[in-house]
Amino acid sequence: MTTEPEGPELREPDLPRTMKVRQKALRTGWTTGSCASAAAKAATLLLRGEELKGYVEIGLPSGRRVTFAVESASASGDKATAVVVKDAGDDPDVTNGAHITATVAWRDEPGVELDGGEGVGVVTKPGLGLEVGGPAINPVPRQMITQAVSEALEGEGRGVRVVISVPEGEVMARKTTNRRLGIIGGISILGTTGIVRPFSTASWRASVEQAVSVMAAQGETTLVLCTGGRTERGAMAMLPKLPEVCFVEVGDFTGAALRRAVEHGLKQVVFVGMVGKLTKLAAGVLMTHYTRSQVSTDLLGGITRDMGGSEELAAEVDAANTARHAYELWESAGLLGPCGRELCRRVAGVLERFTDGSLAAQVVLVDFTGQKMVGMYGRLAR
Repeated sequence: MTTEPEGPELREPDLPRTMKVRQKALRTGWTTGSCASAAAKAATLLLRGEELKGYVEIGLPSGRRVTFAVESASASGDKATAVVVKDAGDDPDVTNGAHITATVAWRDEPGVELDGGEGVGVVTKPGLGLEVGGPAINPVPRQMITQAVSEALEGEGRGVRVVISVPEGEVMARKTTNRRLGIIGGISILGTTGIVRPFSTASWRASVEQAVSVMAAQGETTLVLCTGGRTERGAMAMLPKLPEVCFVEVGDFTGAALRRAVEHGLKQVVFVGMVGKLTKLAAGVLMTHYTRSQVSTDLLGGITRDMGGSEELAAEVDAANTARHAYELWESAGLLGPCGRELCRRVAGVLERFTDGSLAAQVVLVDFTGQKMVGMYGRLAR
């Protein structure tokens, strides 16, 4: 039986709030999506006959403009190629130093056609939010590349075909979970903000613990843990009465954040996340980095049965490629609401048991934009 939440009032977000910037000790880097966008813009400018000065400027999703060095560029006939070397900052990223390459050619139709070349994986299974058979270039990088190339094409009556490739990308992909997810032949072109922040380090864990301590020092009692920038912006819009200091991008360090919250005597935690992270938490895994834990689709299949789904649907969920695939199956069957609430209920139970009941937990499942609440469960202390 679902209980109505008490405490902070949750509401659907209107407009996303401005993303805040926190000081971090570790050096940030650039996503493969940012590097691909810069390479594509450089190649397009060269194709138009413009002189490159060794660098190119692109826009990030936040609106910030950044400059990238162009490692090399060349033009031949109706094609041009440019290379940007990825700098992942202090994140232990297997693609650090990769030569992200864009080859651009004219096409008669206006607009930008995007494809993947050598070293960019091909999607072979559903559940990734990408077309099966297409290149593993995620939606935000696609938008960034299109925007960057469109800037370079301003005034042209024709469009271009952009092919992103990564030499040695297939070798790099062996150190990732791509093959298990059905991405074959190379890496994925990733990124949601354009910036790599070192989530998977001891220093990032320390920054999460510090953020909780700062919040507690200001007399706040409700901690809102978010798995990333999109979920944080959504959480801020859903909980507009809470001060900014209450919101912590926890990354993969939920357990560390909860332990620090208990140390400071906090009473309430709201966890906002997407289906993948919530599934891991529901299984009792509080260190959720992808290299250290896997999504249990069996758990999601069990939820499907408990919420009245057919055995056929439950079997499909059991065998789902990813948590996102299971989410899509729930949505297609009209069970996203009840299954989402049950997933949140299980996560709340895990969080409360982890803290020996010291924290009352409320859990919110959001969609893949991070802005829309699709499931919620909680019992906050008054």
